[in-house]
Amino acid sequence: MKIGELAQMSGLSASRIRFYEAQGLIPKVERQGNGYRRYPPQVLQTLNIIQRAQQAGFSLDELKLLLPDPLTGEFNEDDLVSSLSRKVEQIEAMQLHLAQSREQLLAVIDDIRSRPDGMGCNANAERVLKSFKH
Repeated sequence: MKIGELAQMSGLSASRIRFYEAQGLIPKVERQGNGYRRYPPQVLQTLNIIQRAQQAGFSLDELKLLLPDPLTGEFNEDDLVSSLSRKVEQIEAMQLHLAQSREQLLAVIDDIRSRPDGMGCNANAERVLKSFKH
């Protein structure tokens, strides 16, 4: 299929597809006599994998481990499972960090809202900021 068809079917721009090709994420295709690239149908599946992996937070280098070998078209199951497992661990660490940040922010909000009667906003801000220094 031509790049325009592939772009339409994948929801990606033609320039993004060419970028993935230049990065080695999809196999390079030869231009035909008329100058058009002709992509095999399985490239659409590869582009879908790329899109999903990027949505999950994979970098381009990490993506290369998720895709089939460009020469054989085979997946390396051990590398694939290892990569996915590492990403799950990173996501879990990020979730823990976000949960801690959330709790800290909620504590600050509570501290701000527990302003002593008669204390002005500026004085309250100073009071809350002092609690961070300890």
